[in-house]
Amino acid sequence: MVCTSIQNKTFDEIVAILERPEVEMAEIRLDLCPLDNGEIEELFSSSDTPLVATCRAEGCPDAEHRLSLAIKAGARFADLEIEAPASVSKRFQKLCRSCGTEIIRSYHDFEGTPDEHMLQMALARCFRYGADIAKIVTTAHNHEDADRVLGLYSVVLEGVDSLEGKLIAFSMGDPGRESRLECLRRGAPFTYAALSKEEATAPGQWTAKEMYKSLYGDRKAYHAEGLRVPASKSFAQRAILAAALAEGTSRLGAYSPCADSESAISLARQLGAEVSIEDGTLVIKGTGPFNKPLSINKLNSGESGLLTRLAIPVSAAICEGPVLIEGRGTLLDRPLKGAGAIMASYGVLLRSADQDRRHDSKELFIPLTVNGRLVPGNADINGKDGSQLVSGLMMALPLCDKDSYMFVSEPKSIPYMYITLDVLRHFGISTRSEMEGDESLVEGQDWSGCTGITFKIKGGQRYKAASFDIEGDWSAAANFLVAGSIFGSAEVLGLDPKSLQADLEIIDILVNAGAVVSQVEDGSVCVRKAPLEAFEVDLNHAPDLFPIVSVLAAFCSGVSRIAGVGRLATKESNRAEAIVQMLQAMGVDVSIEGDILAIAGEALSSRILRGHLLHGGQFTSRHDHRMVMALKVAQLGADSPVIIDDEDCVSKSFPGFKL
Repeated sequence: MVCTSIQNKTFDEIVAILERPEVEMAEIRLDLCPLDNGEIEELFSSSDTPLVATCRAEGCPDAEHRLSLAIKAGARFADLEIEAPASVSKRFQKLCRSCGTEIIRSYHDFEGTPDEHMLQMALARCFRYGADIAKIVTTAHNHEDADRVLGLYSVVLEGVDSLEGKLIAFSMGDPGRESRLECLRRGAPFTYAALSKEEATAPGQWTAKEMYKSLYGDRKAYHAEGLRVPASKSFAQRAILAAALAEGTSRLGAYSPCADSESAISLARQLGAEVSIEDGTLVIKGTGPFNKPLSINKLNSGESGLLTRLAIPVSAAICEGPVLIEGRGTLLDRPLKGAGAIMASYGVLLRSADQDRRHDSKELFIPLTVNGRLVPGNADINGKDGSQLVSGLMMALPLCDKDSYMFVSEPKSIPYMYITLDVLRHFGISTRSEMEGDESLVEGQDWSGCTGITFKIKGGQRYKAASFDIEGDWSAAANFLVAGSIFGSAEVLGLDPKSLQADLEIIDILVNAGAVVSQVEDGSVCVRKAPLEAFEVDLNHAPDLFPIVSVLAAFCSGVSRIAGVGRLATKESNRAEAIVQMLQAMGVDVSIEGDILAIAGEALSSRILRGHLLHGGQFTSRHDHRMVMALKVAQLGADSPVIIDDEDCVSKSFPGFKL
């Protein structure tokens, strides 16, 4: 990235400069810009442009104070020279850590370039004094001086895993001019440029326009504004089925069709509900109350794994049985892991209808028969294979005549269980839950410490008609937000920042990777590119994010590690295998280490200059909608077109998806 140094400018002038397209990020010279305290605070708190706060102590007696104001206001980076007094350095580090500001410790030599040993000592001091990024800048009198500084990128430092994305080293002076661009090729997170030739601070400094053009050439940045994502199919499918079970007529606003939600509408009609659409609102007249079992012997859940796992226990609760559950497409080859044991706990037996063809498999597959009525009671269930069947039981057990208790050990995809509880609450169904595990566990924020959940489900309840809007889909939004964080910017509308959707975690992932993210109470989320760095995340509870987060990791400096690989085998494709093959074909170093996907990434600027853009070519989506969307985002950083064998499968969740 290109960081434009701004000096000798007023507040209004700085704000105008930050709107220029070639200004990706900016260094604000607080020692040289005539800003009062209030203007410093407003600038660093309100700008969506990644800002570096710099204030040289020489000639600025209140340098520490001005830096502190910027850090507290939200500076992304703060730069302090390594010659600063120890007391100032300690206060600076403590404040940056508490405010989430990345530390740049800098060394400058305005007279010349020291020998290799002295340069390495200066580099080591930067990290010893708390640097997240070390900045080494010297004056080059010849090309050998510049080469010596660039040689720092090959240094191995004790205690520093890699200098990729952690070192900015270049030379001033005309002989060092090319080093200002070359440092990006060697892995610098960004380089510095001047507003104009007249405002260059040293010989050899590029203007921002020159640097931007040399780096990106004719490549177009990705900028998307006012995007609206479809309704969350996780919410929609649950709500449609609940409305079908309800007494009276429900109205579900903000509905947008996709294959899985349309399958839910079809299932509702198969249960006897009447469904129509009025100006984007689903109007569903339910079939409840169920005073006697329904005489239904066959249901079709389309290609939806969620709908299948909801339909199994619901059909056992309201139908005479046995009931044949059918489906189509990739669903037919996706095993229903753990379903047989879970349903047997409540008196229901499941059997694959084509068991003879699958005689060598111990797993259940669609089509299958549901035999026996759901028996309320107490059961211990292993949740390692996911939350969907648990959600189905949460919807079905309230219709039984007695109370039930369900203890779920090793729970996965926990947020989706709480989406089910939220939908049930709208329809008048009451269920209590108690989580076990880490005492610091907070519902909706950190699920990693949860070892089990007990659901206390009162029997004899009836679904009541409800009216509410369906939330926008965070799973779909993640693709636009990742594209914006790597290649430019994106604004997505209609999202609930307090949503229970598991894929809301994309916000934390992007922040941890270094993107600039802002959320507005009206439901809009904006993201802007910034220097991206490797991250670690556990996606056991949000497995649908794996494909797009893997693409994000490919453009983050360093090795990112994503846990939860075991959750991917039974999605629309074997997603772990699909992701590895996709990234390897694109030239990305990727491996699976137990349950962790490890991806070695490079910054976009480094990929461009090293000739390491992702490889285009022929790719298979494996008929997986999320792989299609991830491939489309990856194409923005590819050296040639990405051609996908089946793009139509994206209609499963997002018909008409395009960047």
